Amino acid sequence: MIPWLDPGEPFPPVREALCEPNGLLAAGGDLSPQRLLAAYPRGIFPWFSEDDPVLWWSPDPRMVLFTAEFRWHRSLRHSLKRARREGLDVRLDGAFGRTMTACAAPRPGQAGTWITDGMRACYADLHALGLAHSVEVWRHGELVGGLYGVALGRMYFGESMFARASDASKIALAALVRLLEAEQVPVIDCQQHTAHLAFLGARDISRDAFCRHVEAATQLEPVPWSRYRGMNLLERFDI
Repeated sequence: MIPWLDPGEPFPPVREALCEPNGLLAAGGDLSPQRLLAAYPRGIFPWFSEDDPVLWWSPDPRMVLFTAEFRWHRSLRHSLKRARREGLDVRLDGAFGRTMTACAAPRPGQAGTWITDGMRACYADLHALGLAHSVEVWRHGELVGGLYGVALGRMYFGESMFARASDASKIALAALVRLLEAEQVPVIDCQQHTAHLAFLGARDISRDAFCRHVEAATQLEPVPWSRYRGMNLLERFDI
């Protein structure tokens, strides 16, 4: 059994999350910026389907990407060289809403999406507050890849990515890694284990270690995200 949260009711301790399914902590509550800002610094995130109540998770272990451990595979380096030759732009916060919508599109073999209309509206509110950011890959004015996530202090919580061109999501992630390295942000939260992220260098750490890091990192001075808007991140960081 998990607790049902009434609006405004605090989260239970993450140590009370279920082992099966791994990390399920609570259900209910409101999906609002205030609720999300209470969740993320505690290592909690929402994840649910269209017909489900709001479900809150804190899995153990937790997959993270240490920016220093990002794997610059030869194939990715070739894709980055091709991107520069073809004049691709990698931008910050140029189309946050469109990036979320693209991430919400059903993937092959999936019947639906967890990025519901309510989720898109709530994260759009966080973006308006300067607390959620997207990295987009543009080809001749067409959005062909990107990612988005929540940024608090010196912590970036990755949410989702998409690609409509070969390696476009990896290029977006590579640009984000370079930006975060420049701002001394060592960890990207990946939430749950995937083979794709493991291939790029992400790995599991204990929930306790993750929560200790997040508690400290979210209290630090925020990254000056506005500094990077309007520039091609491929050129800014010579990726």
